[in-house]
Amino acid sequence: MNPETRKQRILIVDDAPENIKMLAHVLKPNYSVSFAVNGENALKIAASEPPPDLILLDIIMPGIDGYEVCRRLKSDRRTQNIPVIFITSMNEEADETKGLELGAVDYITKPFSMAIVRARVKTHLELKIHRDMLEHLSSLDGLTGIPNRRRFDEYFDAEWRIAVRESSLLSLMMIDIDHFKDFNDEYQHLAGDDCLRRVAKNLAASVRRPGDFVARYGGEEFVAVLPRTDAAGASAVGESMRNNIESLNILHSVSPIRNCVTISVGTATLSPSLNISGDMLIKGADDALYQAKKEGRNRVKSLNLDIFNAN
Repeated sequence: MNPETRKQRILIVDDAPENIKMLAHVLKPNYSVSFAVNGENALKIAASEPPPDLILLDIIMPGIDGYEVCRRLKSDRRTQNIPVIFITSMNEEADETKGLELGAVDYITKPFSMAIVRARVKTHLELKIHRDMLEHLSSLDGLTGIPNRRRFDEYFDAEWRIAVRESSLLSLMMIDIDHFKDFNDEYQHLAGDDCLRRVAKNLAASVRRPGDFVARYGGEEFVAVLPRTDAAGASAVGESMRNNIESLNILHSVSPIRNCVTISVGTATLSPSLNISGDMLIKGADDALYQAKKEGRNRVKSLNLDIFNAN
């Protein structure tokens, strides 16, 4: 969802119910507000989906204090980009410096001035919208408009960790446009760029579930991440992609396979665990793609790594 069209979410963390009530009263008309009364719950809520867009964090709390909560937020990849505003009765320069060094973006002191609360919250949420837009743009491939290799690396790492935690299957697909160099040589680079855009758009539309992910891996190669998908499911998605690309009927008169653009697909599936690396799955998908090319291209080859990884 576009961050400009939804209600931004604020998490208020304070062990004093009266402070939560006061802040919620002034912020609820414009924002979605949730709250936590201790640091442990704050960290759980912050790491949930969707994450808060801003955290108002009290410093002095029982158990984990605000400084430690902030430190943990900034050390966790899932929460490190959430802006934190400390709410505190402290006003010593050393206290403010410590919070800013930990990664907080601002301070609001008690007793609250509601005009200042509104203004500072509004400012930091507007800044976050702009940062999110820039982050989104930096994660897209400039030619095709789908996620780029950098974004794939981030997404794959996150899904690998989730699969380890849930003991669930994870499938990866490597996809290559057959004889694309010959296509470029015959039709020139403008046609090649248009072909890449059309193939990318079609591949991205070929996956249906919210968690499925397609990116440009480099050159004429694409990659797809399919969480909680077994080998048969990955193979079926691969066949669907192959058929869809062939159905585009992009003329490729110099292809030795067909007179239209086709793709080769390699899929690999395993149950990630702490004692293996994600590189194993990437290599498996790459090996399967190599086999698809070796056997004549325009086909899907699948590799179930759980068979080889079983204890």
